[in-house]
Amino acid sequence: MSTAVPPRPEVVGHQRQFTIVASQFNPEFVQGLVNHATEELRQLAPGALLTLHRVPGAFEIPIVVREVALQKTADAVLALGVILKGSTTHAEHLSHSVTNALQQIALEHGVPVINAVLAFENELQARERCLEKRINRGIEAARVAIQIANLMSELRAK
Repeated sequence: MSTAVPPRPEVVGHQRQFTIVASQFNPEFVQGLVNHATEELRQLAPGALLTLHRVPGAFEIPIVVREVALQKTADAVLALGVILKGSTTHAEHLSHSVTNALQQIALEHGVPVINAVLAFENELQARERCLEKRINRGIEAARVAIQIANLMSELRAK
């Protein structure tokens, strides 16, 4: 996993719409992602419309992302969640399932989906990447959402 956060992009084009779909499970860490992503989107795209949908857990994220994608209103969807590995393989299966579903939704519906449903070995890793600023994945997800929204807008204008 990279320790570098991507550079801050400029917003190009019309007013953007970003939707965040966030898990309620592991609330401290997910809220850190939401807070950092929201703050970054507001700073980089001050006129953007931001929508937040909360779901019970990571497994429920794709169904709501799909519904948002069907509406064709979001320039990008940020999927935010935290999966902490335990003593079974459940977390690994969950991570793969969510990742595959999010990718399929993005491809089928042509809406960029930023996958920040993160699996960590322990709470220390989650704290570093969700609550602290140095390698915060919420900030990273927001920057990626703006970059891909700009690119998709450019490609569709041709």
